[in-house]
Amino acid sequence: MELTVRVKPGSRRGPLVVPTPDDPAASVTVHVRERAVDGAANAGVVAALAAHFGVRRGDVEIVRGHAARIKRVRVDGVPPAGGATTAPRSPAVG
Repeated sequence: MELTVRVKPGSRRGPLVVPTPDDPAASVTVHVRERAVDGAANAGVVAALAAHFGVRRGDVEIVRGHAARIKRVRVDGVPPAGGATTAPRSPAVG
């Protein structure tokens, strides 16, 4: 699944993934505590999205926008349900 995210680096709210249906530029906003220095914020985005969707960090890849606040991100292991979804996966029961 690919989605467009808006990143808020240096946020006190982070790590937090919030759906943004009213934002035409991004489907989710990712608040991360890390500053945008030496890729720290990108690593925070990957970790936050992996935790949100219940996948490994290796399954989350920033495809475009490494140096921008609006990023295109690919998340493997999450089935697309009629387009980009922002709902986290349910944990396995059993």
